Amino acid sequence: MRTLARPRHNRLIAGVCAGVAERFGLTPSTVRLIFLASLLLPGPQFLLYLALWLLLPQEP
Repeated sequence: MRTLARPRHNRLIAGVCAGVAERFGLTPSTVRLIFLASLLLPGPQFLLYLALWLLLPQEP
């Protein structure tokens, strides 16, 4: 099973969406699109992204 980590490749800003995509077997574009769509809903999505950016380790 893959671990959740920010990859060094295929990243746009911090690699959070690319890391989530690799972990769950999706394409990074799909995860980015889902994240952007979720920003239209009320909630702490942006804060969650920032927290993952700080907490997820970078891939070796």
